[in-house]
Amino acid sequence: MDLLLWGVLPYVSVALLVAGTVWRARFDAFGWTSRSSQLYESRLLRIGSPLFHFGMLFVVLGHVVGLLVPKGWTDAVGLSDHAYHLLAVSTGAVAGLAAAAGIAVLLHRRLTVKAVRRATLKSDHLMYGFLLGAMALGLAATVLNSTGQTGGYNYREGVSVWFRSLFALSPDYHLMAGAPLVFRLHVLFGFTLFALIPYSRLVHMFSAPLAYLFRPFVVYRRRDPGQLAERPQKRGWERVS
Repeated sequence: MDLLLWGVLPYVSVALLVAGTVWRARFDAFGWTSRSSQLYESRLLRIGSPLFHFGMLFVVLGHVVGLLVPKGWTDAVGLSDHAYHLLAVSTGAVAGLAAAAGIAVLLHRRLTVKAVRRATLKSDHLMYGFLLGAMALGLAATVLNSTGQTGGYNYREGVSVWFRSLFALSPDYHLMAGAPLVFRLHVLFGFTLFALIPYSRLVHMFSAPLAYLFRPFVVYRRRDPGQLAERPQKRGWERVS
């Protein structure tokens, strides 16, 4: 079971993520959207959306640093374990609470605004369930580990090493087998959420309006209404010098 959960499931999740994204881009390009409901309600959206998106951005950055930066690197630059722990907990708690507050506002909006509730898809219910589960388990892992409820577990010597071993195609799944339950559940919810991204509205996270940075300027011309009235009306396009 440990081999299946920590040695096979991560690759299955990534395969579903890549295959689903390619399929969505090829056969469902017009469905590649966040399905914005701003037209139905905007006041709560202006509050919840920035909190959730910016909070999640820093949560993801914190996971990248915590999982991909080895302990030896921070030791080499003189950052002690205590200082790293304080930095990770303080910034992670602020980002996590902001994301949690944002998703709470968005869920309240989706449940209480009739038009938004009617626009909710079945895939949204599944996505919200795993998203909330992953966030709740992540916050619980942070609190329990900071208060010593996990027996002083150091995820940088367990979960992080296992995660980096996935990139070497040689997963050290025994490290995850010894991790506290809350960490294992958080990882399972996270990889399941990855697999669901292409099949839900979360696929819009892969879209960025980069074309807007390079598109040509839109030219506007203002003409005197009197001059337009004097000119004869012609059909078709006119040559512009």
